Amino acid sequence: MQDIALLLARIQFGFTISFHIVFPAITIGLASYLAVLEGFWLKTRNPVYKSLYKFWIQVFALNFGMGVVSGIVMAYEFGTNWSGFSNFAGNITGPLLTYEVLTAFFLEAGFLGVMLFGWNRVGERLHFFATLMVAIGTLISATWILASNSWMHTPAGYTIVENQVIPVDWFSIIFNPSFPYRLVHMVLAAFLSTALLVAASAAWHLTNGNTLPAVKKMLTMAVGMIVITAPLQIIAGDLHGLNTLEYQPAKVAAMEGHWENDPGEHGVPLLLVGWPDDELEKTHFKIGIPHLGSLILTHSWGGSIPALKDFPTDERPDSTIVFWTFRIMVGLGMLMLLLGNIGAWKLWRGRLFQSTGYLRFALCMGPSGLIALLAGWYTTEIGRQPWVVHGLLRTDQAASTHGIPELSFSLTLFVLTYLVVFGAGVKYMLRLIGKGPGQPVQTKPISID
Repeated sequence: MQDIALLLARIQFGFTISFHIVFPAITIGLASYLAVLEGFWLKTRNPVYKSLYKFWIQVFALNFGMGVVSGIVMAYEFGTNWSGFSNFAGNITGPLLTYEVLTAFFLEAGFLGVMLFGWNRVGERLHFFATLMVAIGTLISATWILASNSWMHTPAGYTIVENQVIPVDWFSIIFNPSFPYRLVHMVLAAFLSTALLVAASAAWHLTNGNTLPAVKKMLTMAVGMIVITAPLQIIAGDLHGLNTLEYQPAKVAAMEGHWENDPGEHGVPLLLVGWPDDELEKTHFKIGIPHLGSLILTHSWGGSIPALKDFPTDERPDSTIVFWTFRIMVGLGMLMLLLGNIGAWKLWRGRLFQSTGYLRFALCMGPSGLIALLAGWYTTEIGRQPWVVHGLLRTDQAASTHGIPELSFSLTLFVLTYLVVFGAGVKYMLRLIGKGPGQPVQTKPISID
């Protein structure tokens, strides 16, 4: 019965954080996109950039609000459902989250009003400064959150006194071994997800006959961003994978469905498909490419990696879930790379806006960045199991002692509330995107205060 209660607590946290992570990702990407748009407008005075700014700032404001609301719930869950974790690691995670509020959130909140309502009330340089501060605030927020999460994966700079983690070296805590890789990977994911969303919006309008200059500019900028960020994300993912192999080898073994290293075998294949079976300790229906796994994971032709059977059964993650979430993320990443390269080629040939097939491809790929982000997040977090703080605190030790009825009731309430509240928010966001940017009107420059 306690196992069921623990599973319900994990599902509830996974459900709420899945909703939450989407909105900050869009917010991070759109904030920087808006800063670029306003910067281009100030430099060129092209009204198209201002039209796009006023269009996308509506979507940004909506996502910012939903991100704040969904994030507040997460803070309460640490105390209600995961009191063991809060008691054990609160001396480190508490200050890190507090720093996020004192720096990033206050910075965003301080300039958000100017950014949203200040076009005709403040000078254009001050307004641009406000936009930059909000964009920087979103990146600072990601930095503190990823520092906290990364510490849970690769804890450093601590000592344990009376079953509580005590900080010893804050520099080592913040810049723990996996932090740089996770931060870069997450920020690039946010930028890439936003670019795909912008590209899909432009593709929808173009296929429906809206050929305004602002719509074309949207698609051009989105394709450029995808071309840049998709290969960078692949490189960052490779470096992150090498770091994970060093510090969390069981996760990598689960991602690869790799159960054992046969004597005399040189090189690990890259499994394209398969079905890992935790009970039988084997992967069914596997189709792989010999040696490619070694080449990717160890950068050598005959390298080997730890296998799942090298670890006790109670210290292995769910290999089936991790195996497939990882492949969903990577598969979508390859499609993003293809989308960007084809788009760049069509733009060079002058056929980007007339290619119906490509526009439909871009439209279908609109949610792919967020799906890949969630798949990557599941790979990371489920792959860490059975640990909440890797090697120090197990998940069953971190959970509060709630019963099945209370957890079932609260989970049902969360599901219904989230579907109604955030479902309505997402529907409204899609309606905003569906309206598209208006015809830009050349206006006189705003006087500088």
